[in-house]
Amino acid sequence: MSAEEHGRRLRADLALALVTCFWGVTFVTVKSAVSNVSVFLFLALRFVLAAVILGALHFHALPQLRKKELLAGARLGLFMFLGYAFQTSGLVYTTPAKSAFLTGSCVVFVPILLALFWRGRLGLWTYASSAAALAGLYLLTVPGGPAWTLQPGDLLTLIGAVLFAVHIILAGQYTRSHSLVALSFLQCATTALLAVAFCGLGAASGWQPLRFVPGWPSYSGIVITAVFATAAGFTIQLWAQRYTPPSHAAVLFTLEPVFAAVTSYLVMGERLGRRSLLGAALIGVAILVAELKGPAPAAPESPQPISAAVDSRNTSG
Repeated sequence: MSAEEHGRRLRADLALALVTCFWGVTFVTVKSAVSNVSVFLFLALRFVLAAVILGALHFHALPQLRKKELLAGARLGLFMFLGYAFQTSGLVYTTPAKSAFLTGSCVVFVPILLALFWRGRLGLWTYASSAAALAGLYLLTVPGGPAWTLQPGDLLTLIGAVLFAVHIILAGQYTRSHSLVALSFLQCATTALLAVAFCGLGAASGWQPLRFVPGWPSYSGIVITAVFATAAGFTIQLWAQRYTPPSHAAVLFTLEPVFAAVTSYLVMGERLGRRSLLGAALIGVAILVAELKGPAPAAPESPQPISAAVDSRNTSG
């Protein structure tokens, strides 16, 4: 490897580490924001802003969109919206660190769902990571009593993790034949439209009245998640994964819940007990194994699996 290539790979690794830090920090940011903004209004504002930014950055590619890309982006956006709806709703009732580790477990669900619904095969590493994740989830989410004492926020977040896993699988299929840039924009735009629609439905039915308390937590939560975690995060990731190996990216993405836990400790004083720490450690190991050995490694926030991004990098517009 030449010195130029080595330098470019180092810059790419540092860029992915920065993106992973953004994603980890957002758990605390969102936790603070949704105490002042209703969930669907927060998601609507976040993804409308992100879609506008991505559309402005990549407007040259938008007129070239095909019907198949529109449908693929809409399907990805549907599962992205559902994943974030459950995750963000769960974050109202659980802690940022727990939410991050539970969300990160989505990569463990990927091979299981592939085996159940896409006729995939489960290897030894999949069984090992699944067993570690299951044990970790139990220790992290069940405080010490029977299994049915699972907290509502943790349950909502787990459902969100499963939906993110479906999103990862579909993205792995679609990025082989469609523009990465187009799919990133389309899934954000679809998520924004669905969030706006649910804002209206929630307000009209009285199920979730619109609520927005002006202030730093509300504004910073929207801007940080839309600009840094979504628009900038997706763009940086697409660039960096051209130059860094999937194994590097996988390890870096595994640090997302770690960043979330550290940030939650520093900002909110969240402390995990011994039982929860052991559970978080087991989930962390499971995520790392699934990222390195699984069929479709990805970070929960990422627009597509790492392997798909590398394999189809020449299709980006």
